[in-house]
Amino acid sequence: MKVIMHPGYFLNLTNFAVIAQKEIIWEVSGNYQKQSFRNRCNIANDRGFHTLSIPIKHSGKNKGTNAYAEVLIDNKYAWQRQHWRTLQTAYRTSPFFEFYEDEISVLYTNTFDSLLEFNLKTIEIICDCLQLEMPTTHTSVFHKTVDSHHIDARALISAKNNVKINLEPYVQVFGDRNGFIENLSILDLLFNEGTNALTYLELIAIDFLDA
Repeated sequence: MKVIMHPGYFLNLTNFAVIAQKEIIWEVSGNYQKQSFRNRCNIANDRGFHTLSIPIKHSGKNKGTNAYAEVLIDNKYAWQRQHWRTLQTAYRTSPFFEFYEDEISVLYTNTFDSLLEFNLKTIEIICDCLQLEMPTTHTSVFHKTVDSHHIDARALISAKNNVKINLEPYVQVFGDRNGFIENLSILDLLFNEGTNALTYLELIAIDFLDA
């Protein structure tokens, strides 16, 4: 069955395991919600767990309930420069950072206004790096529940979602001092595992979709 899920900012391994193993329909018709991976991702740096957040604009009475497709990035903040410098510091010594650097860096040198469009672009670039076909189907109308022919994985976008998956530890840049930090952004896996990243994602058990 096809899986309905939200696009987000360099999604974590739980989300990308589903993308790698299932046929995806992007939910682009619902409202934007805080505390989600729509505008944040988690990486590992020398201090351990670290969150990168994209600043967004909120409008008047609709604050907090904007349609996802209408949410704009607040580019008055130099967030792109900050995020890219943070990624360089965290991953420049990883085995595959230089291999993917040029493809990833364009997201931080070009200006984006729409959060949804930016997030879809991050997924497109990651799919290209993984040599995975980018899902292009998306919803046109929001439905609170999905029919029996689809799997609803939209809750995976929530930063508060505590889906338990079994992740085999891989070598992380600062793992010797921080230990293995699981379920980070796909960037962590890509920069550390490179060409093995897709195989890693395909081996993750996603039986939580059947729960």
